[in-house]
This record gives sequence, C-alpha cells and structure tokens, in this order.
Amino acid sequence: MSLNLYLLRHGQTGCSRNNAFCGVTDSELTPEGLEMAKAFASAYSSLPWTAIFCSPMRRTIDTAKPLCETIGMKPQLRDGLKEIDYGQWEGKTPQQINSEYHDDYIRWSADPAWYAPTGGEMAITIASRAMGVIEEIKHLYKNGNVLVVSHKATIRIILCSLLGIDVGRFRYRLGCPVSSVSLVEFTAHGPFIKNLADRSHLDENLLNLPGT
Repeated sequence: MSLNLYLLRHGQTGCSRNNAFCGVTDSELTPEGLEMAKAFASAYSSLPWTAIFCSPMRRTIDTAKPLCETIGMKPQLRDGLKEIDYGQWEGKTPQQINSEYHDDYIRWSADPAWYAPTGGEMAITIASRAMGVIEEIKHLYKNGNVLVVSHKATIRIILCSLLGIDVGRFRYRLGCPVSSVSLVEFTAHGPFIKNLADRSHLDENLLNLPGT
C-alpha cells in the first residue's frame, strides 16, 4: 500500500466569490462554502483516513470540520499550509491591483517565484514552508490516506514542487477552484497525480457558483 495525499482547497469565501486576493486575511466560509465542506465530507467519509492536516485559518478549519466530526479525527494544524501573504493586495481584485500597483503586478505575473506581491511573499517561500509539511507527512505515514486542507496558491505550489514544475508557473499550469481536491500517490517511481482539481462531490448549484 502507498501513501495517498489528498489536497483539498477550502470552500467558497466572500473573497473567492468576488475574485479578490485573500491570503493572510482570515475570511470565513459563505453559507455555500459550508455546504461545499459538508458535500466533501459526505462523499469522502467512507475512506479509511490516516490523518488530516490543515492550515490554521478559519476557512480551512471550517472546511475540514464536517469530515473531522463525521470520522472522529482531529485536524493537525500547520502554519506551513497557510496561503501566500498578498501584502498590500489583500482584499483587492486583479483589476484594482493592476491599477494601483501596476509595475509590481506585472513583475509578479511574469515570475511569482521570485517576485512578491507588494509587501507579500514569493512563491519560493511558500514552497519551502509547505513542502516542509509534506516531508513531515511522508516521514510519519508511509502509507494510507492523508488529507491536506489548504489554499489555492499553496496547493498549486505544492503540486508544482512534487511534479517538477517550475513554481513560477503555478498560476498558469494547474487549476484549483474552491472545494476542489487533487490526489497524489507516492509510488516507487515518485509522486503520481491521479486526480487534479476534482469537484464531483458538488451538486450542480455549487459547481456553477461564480468566483475562483
């Protein structure tokens, strides 16, 4: 048996609904976001879970909560799984940022690995702290199903790091809509992605909601 890593993005928030940048801002799930969390728990509670790791933000904890309560397992909180710090861009839309911080936005869009949002974090910083958690999981659990509940940029950066994709391309190579789950199996040949950004646990109403 191998280690299966499930990477779940939190449910809808006000910022994701409005396509605004939300990193260190501790936003809450919308009512629809809570429904997404319940839908994930309903679809995945029958899996034999080994452990659950979670970013310590309200939106990720509340996404993990329905599954944790159903199976009687506590989430292990890790700061390394937090979202990228968007600095002065927090709460703003790409259109606003392009207008107010045009030069920084252009540089970041071209290579977010080495250029940070104004006052924020570079992707290589997120890769370092997030992959530290992944290495911890691999050390603790050689097999079984482990859930990681995190954020849009962080999950994509983890996937890039695991799959050998330049983390500077994380925004342009992999999708990660709200409440999507990606599955990585650690095989004898290394990480193998079995599912990417799957949302089949959501009904049509939740699937068709606006936002990222």
